[in-house]
Amino acid sequence: QVQLVESGGGLVQPGGSLKLSCAASGSTLRVYAMGWYRQAPGKQRELVALISSRFYTNYTDSVKGRFTISRDNAKNSVHLQMNSLKPEDTAVYYCNTIETTKFTWGQGTQVTVSS
Repeated sequence: QVQLVESGGGLVQPGGSLKLSCAASGSTLRVYAMGWYRQAPGKQRELVALISSRFYTNYTDSVKGRFTISRDNAKNSVHLQMNSLKPEDTAVYYCNTIETTKFTWGQGTQVTVSS
């Protein structure tokens, strides 16, 4: 069973940067397309970035040009570099496969963008 552990969140001022990491155990991630999701208070969880097993990436419009998703197959991990952060990026961020059948969700990592 895959266990996902997200880290790297925190409190940052608008315009700041954070890098999130997702470490997996129990199975290799290399064959899966992976995504970073976020859930803001009172809103549904949304997919913000994805990376395929062949390193194709795509982003939701609101983060294009600011966020970069990457993966390190040697370390069985996925990352999200977030730049030019805005208050509306405030949410709990999760990683998971984008396949229909998901892994068990991790605890996520809180990102708060505020002055």
